[in-house]
Amino acid sequence: MTLDELRVKIDTIDNTLLKLYNERMELVHQVGEVKNTTGAPIYRPEREQSILNRLKSQNVQANGKLTDLAIDALFLEMFAVARNLELPEAVAYLGPEASFTHQAAESKFGALSAYLPIGSIPGIFREVEKGTAKFGVIPIENSSNGIVTDTINCLDEYDLKIIAEVVVNVHLAFATVNEDIKTLKRIYSRDIAFGQCRKFLQDLGLDEIEHIPVESTAKAAKLAREDKDAAALCPSVAAKINNLPIRFENVEDDTNNKTRFFIISNFENQPSGADKTSILARLSNEPGSLVDFLNDFEKANVNLTKIKSHIVEGKSIFFLEFNGHKDDTAIQPILEKHKDEIKVLGSYVKETDDI
Repeated sequence: MTLDELRVKIDTIDNTLLKLYNERMELVHQVGEVKNTTGAPIYRPEREQSILNRLKSQNVQANGKLTDLAIDALFLEMFAVARNLELPEAVAYLGPEASFTHQAAESKFGALSAYLPIGSIPGIFREVEKGTAKFGVIPIENSSNGIVTDTINCLDEYDLKIIAEVVVNVHLAFATVNEDIKTLKRIYSRDIAFGQCRKFLQDLGLDEIEHIPVESTAKAAKLAREDKDAAALCPSVAAKINNLPIRFENVEDDTNNKTRFFIISNFENQPSGADKTSILARLSNEPGSLVDFLNDFEKANVNLTKIKSHIVEGKSIFFLEFNGHKDDTAIQPILEKHKDEIKVLGSYVKETDDI
């Protein structure tokens, strides 16, 4: 086929896609009307994941050109468009724009959603509880730095539910307007980012200059853009948004560094068949109480994927996760037996066993 003939064929397919998109949106509208009568939430993570899994399976069978990541990108954006046509709902995240939390939010809610940057994790919980935002996106743990204390404290304090998890690869860039890094006097970033890039800073002799911790790596990029004597350790996207030249990419010591995020809201998910559940447990301060508690999961053949102790208001609690939904028949007896000791934080589609 000639180039012109190929283009005509592509145009024909695009016309068909537009028609099919509109047909799908009409059906989504009808679904929305049904949900409005029952009060059901517009966003159903387990339903979206089921669609994606089905499409990826069909794509493999058809030997399609699309990768799994491409299918996610195309269809998650379409899901977001559909949700916002029905009922625009704000998504609060740990700001500012271009932070890793913002990237995690966009990976689930698409570029067209209404985003609300919030300066603190407790602030996100407050805005979701008040209804200013329907969803909140907050970090729960980093593979290098462990559990985020503020998130655990807020999960304990508020009655919101975890409805999804997102894992983001954490890659940091070294960016500055100064072309001679030897003359730099300071570096902006989050406090934990300096530790994550310790070897890089030592190799370039930048470990002795002033390190200024700020609320986020995205804010670091904004500050460095206005300071010719400064650099930032920040995500590449934050540097690009602020027109801050990137001098080095992927400067973190651990190239497998990941951060896991929770999406919180005021509803619970239905079982998807591939779920994970997070709970908090306050056990009696008696010998063997933890062992007895854990044995109940073993007897029920429930796989615990995480056990972390944590201090809240001077008292020890445990943050635990296991494979399965809270409504599964194997799990219900455990939750009932320990109902006075357990707070179920949410059941959601499992993205990863651990990071």
